[in-house]
Amino acid sequence: QVQLVESGGGLVQPGGSLRLSCAASGFTLDNYYIGWFRQGPGKEREGISYISSSNSRTFYADSVKGRFTISRDNAKNTVYLQMNSLKPDDTAVYYCAADRDHGSLYTDYPYDYWGQGTQVTVSS
Repeated sequence: QVQLVESGGGLVQPGGSLRLSCAASGFTLDNYYIGWFRQGPGKEREGISYISSSNSRTFYADSVKGRFTISRDNAKNTVYLQMNSLKPDDTAVYYCAADRDHGSLYTDYPYDYWGQGTQVTVSS
């Protein structure tokens, strides 16, 4: 069964860090572009980062550039999103998505697979 599962979310104070994981089952992640998206309360879904399949090039939205880092561990079939200097505005459900052909930060790009999301809450 093809599945993406996010984990690592939780409650963190402003300025803190979290590392999210996106684990795949049923397919090999290193052949796919992986994107991270988020949707905060009352906000539209936002694309924040993606990593390419072949050479692991990385791309970031301006809102997270310099604070978030996307990476992949092919041996573990997992992609990570390291989030530092977290702000209350980063509070959202975070989703990962996989596509065989392309990556995009556009929320209407038809990624092949999506995870169910993990909640991140930044609050004191």
